[in-house]
Amino acid sequence: MKFFVDSAEIDAIAELNDLGMVDGVTTNPSLIMKSGRDILEVTKEICDLVDGPVSAEVVATEADDMIAEGRKLAQIADNIAVKVPLTWAGLKTCKTLSDEGQMVNVTLCFSANQALLAAKAGAAFISPFIGRLDDINLDGMELIEDIRTIYDNYGFETQILAASIRSVNHVLESARIGADVMTAPPEVIKKLAAHPLTDKGLEAFLSDWAKTGQKIL
Repeated sequence: MKFFVDSAEIDAIAELNDLGMVDGVTTNPSLIMKSGRDILEVTKEICDLVDGPVSAEVVATEADDMIAEGRKLAQIADNIAVKVPLTWAGLKTCKTLSDEGQMVNVTLCFSANQALLAAKAGAAFISPFIGRLDDINLDGMELIEDIRTIYDNYGFETQILAASIRSVNHVLESARIGADVMTAPPEVIKKLAAHPLTDKGLEAFLSDWAKTGQKIL
């Protein structure tokens, strides 16, 4: 499974990237605005930092404007994936840009039917939102499973990018089902290493080692 970082914080991305934990980055205008910096400037910095796809989102709602924005975003770097919402205008934008050889990430997906449309439109990535479905008492993992089945049935090359991940269990279940990619905030990715028995075992080891009075360095 590929790990994308859902953040616009350069330091946080760089820290995980140094550990080999970053296969790409997902951003949105709201995340970048929190930094108080220019959207294009921050996006370019992230693209220079990581080798994998960096999703940059359009803000227009009409297809012609989306396409124009997408083309401008694509000029930032070769690893830009233009992110568009799963609307008819977004699908039209996806089809146009993908036909031009541009990676497109279709976001705000909440049904398998929507994911089927995105694949037909040539999306490089489809982003089903797990957490937001859980918020309304639906099972986000069932959506990942349905999309996986449909894509495998027909050989679609669109990658399933599990998004709106809120917990380490979301990561585990997405990996178990077979999502190609997951995107999560840095703090969730770091929590994947945590386990109380690891902490307990390390504490016991250090206590026993201290009693020996020995040193390695």
